[in-house]
Amino acid sequence: MAMSQRVVLGLLAGVTYNGAVPGRETVAEKRKRALTVMDRLAADMPDARIELDYRTPLELLVAVMLSAQCTDKRVNIVTPALFQRFPSAQTYAEAEPSDVEPFIRTCGLYRAKAKNIVAAARTLVAEHAGQVPLKRDTLEKLPGVGRKTAGVVCIHLGGDDAFPVDTHVKRLAYRLGFTTKEDPDKVEADMQAVLPSERWTLGHQLLVWHGRRTCFARSPDCARCVVADLCPKKGVKAAPAEAATEKPTRPARAKS
Repeated sequence: MAMSQRVVLGLLAGVTYNGAVPGRETVAEKRKRALTVMDRLAADMPDARIELDYRTPLELLVAVMLSAQCTDKRVNIVTPALFQRFPSAQTYAEAEPSDVEPFIRTCGLYRAKAKNIVAAARTLVAEHAGQVPLKRDTLEKLPGVGRKTAGVVCIHLGGDDAFPVDTHVKRLAYRLGFTTKEDPDKVEADMQAVLPSERWTLGHQLLVWHGRRTCFARSPDCARCVVADLCPKKGVKAAPAEAATEKPTRPARAKS
């Protein structure tokens, strides 16, 4: 679907925004634009959800730990056998990392991940009765669990509110002009400042999906983006045709 058609669909759905993206926005204007961006993305991707397969809090925690520098698709390939072999924190805790490694070998960094999964499970058994805590600060104390992983677990299990920042969220937040920061914690704070807390979970997922499907790292597909007219495209190089339009070349001088 062409970009203009997709934007029109968003407009017909009542997802509108008055005016172009201003060079200097007030806080209120930025919040309004952020809400419009999320409304359009939600209309365009109504099925947006976490793409990791899981049935229990522990399975989600392990799956998110495995997803570091690995695709969700690959994680979903290896986890059925892993989860069958290790159905509880106790079973992981009683194992050695070498017992886990064969199940996750294709996930990348598998030795470190196996070590962290076993260590995290032992902490869960020793300090949390084998249950996954839903407090972000508590989760971050588990071996191998960083702020992003803890945030993802929390927002999908009804725990602490968060706006987890992965590579897609960081890239899109910058391109959309909602942050100028590099540090994920500061990017998260900026996103939380422009969206109400009840929009954080879906907002995170929408940016992840849009980053995977349209706003690619190297060559974003701006022509089919439903929020292209709201995006300052920070850090995005103009396509050759656009560059030629913006900077017309001087006609060659006629030979005498």
